[in-house]
Amino acid sequence: MFVNFRRIRKCQCVQLMTTCLVLSVMMVCWEQLDNSVVSHVKSYSYRYLVNRFTYINKSLTIPREQARSFSNFRYLLDHPKKCVGKDVLLLLFVKTSPENIERRNAIRSTWGNETYIQNALGVTVKVVFALGAPQTRKGEPSWSKRSGIGFQEQLIHEDSRHGDLVQQDFLDSFHNLTLKLIMQFHWMHNRCAHARFLMTADDDIFVHMPNLVNYLQEMSSRGVTDFWIGRVHRGAPPIRSKDSKYFVSFEMYQWLSYPDYTAGAGYVVSSDVADKIYQATLTLNASLYIDDVFMGICANAVGVSPQEHVYFSGEGKAPYHLCIYDQMMTSHGHVEDIYDLWKAATHPQVKQTTSGLIGRLYCTAVKMSLLCKPYYFNTYPCKAAFV
Repeated sequence: MFVNFRRIRKCQCVQLMTTCLVLSVMMVCWEQLDNSVVSHVKSYSYRYLVNRFTYINKSLTIPREQARSFSNFRYLLDHPKKCVGKDVLLLLFVKTSPENIERRNAIRSTWGNETYIQNALGVTVKVVFALGAPQTRKGEPSWSKRSGIGFQEQLIHEDSRHGDLVQQDFLDSFHNLTLKLIMQFHWMHNRCAHARFLMTADDDIFVHMPNLVNYLQEMSSRGVTDFWIGRVHRGAPPIRSKDSKYFVSFEMYQWLSYPDYTAGAGYVVSSDVADKIYQATLTLNASLYIDDVFMGICANAVGVSPQEHVYFSGEGKAPYHLCIYDQMMTSHGHVEDIYDLWKAATHPQVKQTTSGLIGRLYCTAVKMSLLCKPYYFNTYPCKAAFV
């Protein structure tokens, strides 16, 4: 048998050069690789092989007197009778910042219009905006005063017109989002415990209220419990890069993985889950400022797991199309376009186009082309095309 040694040496040389190239690229990109791929491998290993989330609960459990410091803030604006005497299907908290008055007005005029919901959908949904205190005096930002009127005075004036602001006396900032989350569950427990569902959402989210109401009415008629739906993050690792606004130190959270949680852009829980989360906040350390992760920690402590709903968006914005609107629940990242989207998503043509066998087949093909792309992520998954 004739062996071509020159060809063998040539193949070995190519293999050696390829190996060196791969190793070089890995060495150059190691830091980024370690922060993403490696951290996710560690996280999934911890979640699926070790899965000692009971240690997390124990490490974050603190005396009730200490836990009270995260919720014992004075109300600056409050409406304790907003739910009294009403059969409330949904209490919807919108997380907002003091300066975002245009966003609040847009929501009041579109998907968060309580009068529209009552008259057109036949149910009571209470929409409340959750916020902290604006920064004032030392380090006062330029937006804190307009036309010589203090920003808090403007909020008081806004609330006197609409009656939908709930505000506590902690600084409204990114690092106090967990305080805002706790405020929502405590407010429901004390002011609106009979509401069948609680939703928390960002103020740049779009909620398809007709679709959501129909879905929650169905869930309510079935008497669901332990209900928590949204865009689920499973096995997510803490971000250790100090350049990220989501940076979490080992001192704040020492574990390799977060418990499962839903994206904070928008999720819904049933009233029994809301009460369990309220109870959890009475004994857990809330210094972790990533509110959706803290929600996952609370839920894990009381034995509640999130459920995926394919038409709840994460951080992404859903495609603009009639076939998407037909089943849309939430879409994230809408500010300037919210009026146009509300008009288009609730137009009668949506149901006319998507109904019947031909309409369903057409929409399946459209949604496959819109959602089933390798680079399209963080909004509806490809499987949503087949639901």
